[in-house]
Amino acid sequence: MIAFGGMLLSGFIGLAGGIAVGSGMVAFLVVLDIIPRLMQVSKSFTSIRRYEEAVVIGSLLFTILDFEGVIFAFPRIMTGIFGLFAGCFVGMLAAALTEVINVLPILAKRVGLDSYMIWFLLAMILGKVCGSLLEWLVF
Repeated sequence: MIAFGGMLLSGFIGLAGGIAVGSGMVAFLVVLDIIPRLMQVSKSFTSIRRYEEAVVIGSLLFTILDFEGVIFAFPRIMTGIFGLFAGCFVGMLAAALTEVINVLPILAKRVGLDSYMIWFLLAMILGKVCGSLLEWLVF
């Protein structure tokens, strides 16, 4: 009986986490207007269904690959290049999201540290870089 309750709790937590991550993904796509901007740049407004299908299929495919434990083996140099581009993408994405919702300026103004804004940004950037390097090189 206790084992079933633990499994039920684990299932509930997993479902709640999935809903939270899925909601974040949708919020990201909506707030930053990723798909409409991509259609505008590529002048492909008639292919909106294809974009939606690509997002859903890509999400499902890579979720399944993650659950199955599929590992892609690439040479070290390709892995390094991929890591560099992935890090740039994540950094720019975080910067864009912060820019869109104006979190840092509002926070700095409320706390009364407007003049230290550049130091906040520098600390965030260095923290991200150092954390990523530790994760990739040490752990």
